[in-house]
Amino acid sequence: MQIVKRYQVRGASGSVTSAIFDGRRVDFWAPHEPTPVLSVTHDGQNIFDKSTSTRHRTWELAGTANKVAREFGVTPPIIIAVFHSGNPKDPYGRGKDLAPEDVFKDGVLPALNFPGIWPTPEPSFPLSELRGNAYLEQITHSILPAICSHLSHELIPDATAMLGASMGGLTSLNGVVRYPDIYRTALSFSPHWTVGKDPLVEKLMSALPHAGKHKIWMSRGTKSHDANYGPYQGYANNIAISLGYRYGHDLATPVFKRTTHKESSWGSYVNQALRFWLTPKN
Repeated sequence: MQIVKRYQVRGASGSVTSAIFDGRRVDFWAPHEPTPVLSVTHDGQNIFDKSTSTRHRTWELAGTANKVAREFGVTPPIIIAVFHSGNPKDPYGRGKDLAPEDVFKDGVLPALNFPGIWPTPEPSFPLSELRGNAYLEQITHSILPAICSHLSHELIPDATAMLGASMGGLTSLNGVVRYPDIYRTALSFSPHWTVGKDPLVEKLMSALPHAGKHKIWMSRGTKSHDANYGPYQGYANNIAISLGYRYGHDLATPVFKRTTHKESSWGSYVNQALRFWLTPKN
């Protein structure tokens, strides 16, 4: 881990630390006092720093997490924001990182003409270039241990979540699939089901662990890409229920009317996802 800079964000005391892990930028923030709670977030460009964000808007996640933590009378979570590897030399790097690799390599055909992964009538890159497994492995076996050591933090799976939107929503679910003993909560905003449709829903959701130790949040809006998610999300909800997940206990699938597929919308209701995460199971 090479620390490159520190900067401040609104609503959070102290500073965000930027570090490089084998070429990947990761920004992280931690409260001054010890905390057992930790959130790994995808599309780290959009979490803290407006200068790196896609639309010059961030989730304002640190400030919101502080407010929600005060409501619960607990210490705010550590927030680790992992940047994807898309860049001018690798314009589809985000899709390569965040697509659930095993699902597509196991026969699910990608739907084309969807920004962020296969945005053309023909695949822009072969399936062999998908690296979702390596991405999650780097987070789990390199980034998390290094940051936890730096912060003297003991990782507690029951207090550890993955959070992401769109393709990041898919990989948050996939993180629980691949590392169920590390990530006990998936906070998935606008999961981008349309990139693989029903076969993607079936493969990914059916691979989740049965209910008992985990919590699953899957939300969507009603505008832009989100307007197309309804039937697929309904199928995903049914599979979660078949695995034993229960509304009001360890499953939430809210629909936020008039919200769309962008950071300002997700940030407007991320407080509700954090409350779901931090509320003990009934």
